[in-house]
Amino acid sequence: MIFEQVATNGCQSYLIGCSETCAAAVIDPEVRQIERYKALAAQHGVRIRYVIDTHMHADHFSATKQLSEQLGVPAVAHRLSPAPYPDLRVDEGDVIKVGNIRLAVLHTPGHTHDAICLVASDRVFTGDTLLIGATGRTDLPTGDPDELFDSLFNKLLKLDPGLRVYPAHDYKGHRCSTIAEELVSNPRLQKKDRGEFVEMMRTLSLSMPEHLTEALRVNMSGGVSVAQLLTEAAAEVPFMSMDEVKARVEGGANELIVLDVREKDAFEAGHIPTAKHLPRGVLELRVNEALPDPTVRIVTYCEVGKISTLAAATLRKLGFTRAVALDGGMKAWREKGFPVEPAA
Repeated sequence: MIFEQVATNGCQSYLIGCSETCAAAVIDPEVRQIERYKALAAQHGVRIRYVIDTHMHADHFSATKQLSEQLGVPAVAHRLSPAPYPDLRVDEGDVIKVGNIRLAVLHTPGHTHDAICLVASDRVFTGDTLLIGATGRTDLPTGDPDELFDSLFNKLLKLDPGLRVYPAHDYKGHRCSTIAEELVSNPRLQKKDRGEFVEMMRTLSLSMPEHLTEALRVNMSGGVSVAQLLTEAAAEVPFMSMDEVKARVEGGANELIVLDVREKDAFEAGHIPTAKHLPRGVLELRVNEALPDPTVRIVTYCEVGKISTLAAATLRKLGFTRAVALDGGMKAWREKGFPVEPAA
């Protein structure tokens, strides 16, 4: 068996593969690790055949949709997953064949209604149903402590005690556990009475995930995160250094338009000398009158460099093929002591 565990700030994802057939699957992929999964597959000489989410993630951005599209393979999730993009929807008792490896599907609702665990010959991928020393929380959308109790005590914990446990999250540096170890040492599993377990889960004082709203929106819809939008935009545009812009402005270069895409009050409070003002919010609506020459070279800038990157990417899509973005923003420009108009 080929096996790789990839950790990303507490999120755990896995590449599991069959060396005999060169087939592999990625379980619970995280969007920042897309290239790593592909590199690991190439390193081991396997082809990723399935991309699987064990549940609807609320604290990070799933890469299942992107990997599925890039590799042309099925995105796998439980049939109750609210996401629109899974090609292969599975249910209790189904088996996903990864070459000679069999991943048996257990429906284990509780953390989320669509949660599944995947049972292999010597290990079980527990998603957020069972964690090392804990369990998945039940206070997020579709969570239910009664369902989690049943999923744990009437299903998952009745599997072979020797099975190694690989969860979708671990924040304490653990790589894996076993069902036997969790039965003995996991404090939440000591509450074997349903009422006590449910009460414990309902009274846990847990902070909300940092990206809860955005992660749920992206993972449920198949849309993109703000970070992904910025990354994609940055890949589409060149950048110009602040030193280069300063030199061109001071040299009186008239072939370069410096375009401030901030709001009016920010522009009036101080901008790069000679800058033209066109707020990002109305760029598409006013671009024809503000920038009549599509062959002109344009460098966009904002306060910190994010909105200007989006603006430059938009301008290129609109036909301004020489648009670039400032490598930095007005904040960094001021910190370097570069000239500001009007003078502060």
